[in-house]
Amino acid sequence: MSWSGNATDQFQEGKALFKVGPAFFRPSSRPARDLGILAAAVYRQKIGHLTVLDVMTGCGVRSQRYALESGADWIWANDANPDMATVLTDNLSQLPPQRYQLSYHSAAQLFPKCPEQFDFIDLDSFGLPTPFLQGCLQTVKAGGLLYITGTDSRTLAGHNPKHSQRLLGAWARTHPAAHEQGLRLLLGSCWQQAQILGQDIQPIFSYFQGQIYRVLIQVTASQSQHGLGFIGYCHHCGHYQTVAWDQLSRATCPHQGPPLTLSGPMWLGPLHHPTWLTSMQTLAQEWGWSDRVQLLQVMQDEALMPPYFYSVADIGRWGKMDIPKRDRIIAQLHKQGYQASLTHINPQAFKTDAPFHDCLTIAADM
Repeated sequence: MSWSGNATDQFQEGKALFKVGPAFFRPSSRPARDLGILAAAVYRQKIGHLTVLDVMTGCGVRSQRYALESGADWIWANDANPDMATVLTDNLSQLPPQRYQLSYHSAAQLFPKCPEQFDFIDLDSFGLPTPFLQGCLQTVKAGGLLYITGTDSRTLAGHNPKHSQRLLGAWARTHPAAHEQGLRLLLGSCWQQAQILGQDIQPIFSYFQGQIYRVLIQVTASQSQHGLGFIGYCHHCGHYQTVAWDQLSRATCPHQGPPLTLSGPMWLGPLHHPTWLTSMQTLAQEWGWSDRVQLLQVMQDEALMPPYFYSVADIGRWGKMDIPKRDRIIAQLHKQGYQASLTHINPQAFKTDAPFHDCLTIAADM
C-alpha cells in the first residue's frame, strides 16, 4: 500500500525524519530500502568513500538515510517534480549543506549534467527501468553499485510477453516461479546494456516483495561472461530446467515429451553475492536489525541454488496429495543428499537441485 496521510505529517524511518508531501511513498517497501542502506554502508567500509545519486528521490527519505546511516560523503538528490521542492528542502535540511545537492530534472536531463561518476546510483522508477539503464551505467563508477527497480509485475511475471520482448529483449511467459523470473529478466537487461558499453555486471542481491522487484548490481570491467539463457517449464507435469541457446531446438520435457514453455533470455547466474550478503548481515546484526538478519540468511541460503523454485501448493496439486509441510520436504531432501533451501520470493516454496518428480516422491512418502 502507498502512504495516505496528511502532507504535513512527520514520519521516521531509520534515522530519517521526513514529510511525504505530494510524493508517492510506500511504507511497506522499507525492507528494500534497508537492504540498499546496508549495501551502501558495506561499500563505504570497503572503499573508504561513498557518493550517491538518487535519480528519482521522491520525498528524499532514501537520500537522508544514505547520509545518516550509510555514511555517504555527498548525495545528489533529484526529482522530476518541482512541486517537491518545499518538502525536499525541508527534509534534507537536516543534513549539512555541503553534503548534498538538490535538483529537479527528468532522468534524461539529469545524466548529462553529472560532472563526475558516482559510487552508488539508486534508480527507484515506476514500470521498467530499461529507458534509464544506459544513463545509469555511464554515470556509475567502475566497481560502483547500481540499484534499480521494476514495478511492472504483469510484464516481468510473463503476462505480457510482447511487452517484455519490446522493453527487455526477452520473451517472458507465466509459470509458478515467475516472480524469480522477473528479477532475472532485470538482471539480464542490465547485463545486455552493460555489454554494449564494454562493461559487465555482478549481482549483489535481488529482492522481490509484493509487486516490487529490486536488484543491486556491481558494474565491472567486461569479463566476456555469458550469464544469459532460458528457463523451460512443462505445464503438463511441473518440471523445470535451464536451457542454453544451443539447446533451444531440443527443449522438450524429459518426462512427458512435449516442448517446454520457454522464457528468456534472462540471467541464470547467482541471484546474490554470498560475500556481500555476509558483510551486510554482519552490519545488520551490529545495528540490531533482526528482521533483516533473518532475510539475509534466507537470501544467503538461496544464493547459489537453481534459477527456479517449487511451491508446496504445486507439490500437492501435481502429486494429488494434501499440501505437505515445506520444512519437512526440505529436511527430507537434505537426507536424500540434495541441496534445498527456503526462498525469500515465496514463503510457501523451496529451492532445490532435486528433479521435481523426486520432490513428489519424497512428499508422497512423508
